[in-house]
Amino acid sequence: MSDIFSKAKRSEVMSKVKSIDTEPEMIVRKYLFARGFRYRKHVKILPGKPDIVLPKYKTVIFVHGCFWHGHDCKYGTLPQSGKAFWQKKISQNRERDKKQTEHLRQMGWRVLTVWQCELKNKACAEETCEKIVRMLEENMSK
Repeated sequence: MSDIFSKAKRSEVMSKVKSIDTEPEMIVRKYLFARGFRYRKHVKILPGKPDIVLPKYKTVIFVHGCFWHGHDCKYGTLPQSGKAFWQKKISQNRERDKKQTEHLRQMGWRVLTVWQCELKNKACAEETCEKIVRMLEENMSK
C-alpha cells in the first residue's frame, strides 16, 4: 500500500511530531504530580535526557512512542513505503535506548520505560501509572 501523502506532505507531517511534552508523557507527569511526586523534565546532563527524572527516588522514566522506539504492538508497525529506511531508523533508536539505559544503570539510576500503548485509554493509563507509583514507594521503603 502506498502512502496517502506526497513526499513533501509526509515530510511536513513527520516534522510536526513532538519529541517532548507529548500526550503520553503529560499523562504520566500529571498522575505523578497529583500523587505528590516531584520531578524534573528532560534533564540534559543525564544520558538520553529522560522524560521524567525523580532525583529523590534515583529513578528516571522514559515515555516511549511505540512507533519511534520499535515496540512490539499494533502502534509499532512499520509503514510499507520506505521500509528499509524505517527499519534502520528504528533499529538505531532501539540500540541508542539500550546504551542509554545501561549507562544510567551504571550511574546508579533506576530506569523505567512506559510505552505509549500502555496509556492509550484511561483504565490502562491509570493501571500503568499506579504500577509506577508502587515501584517508587517500594524503592523508598528500602
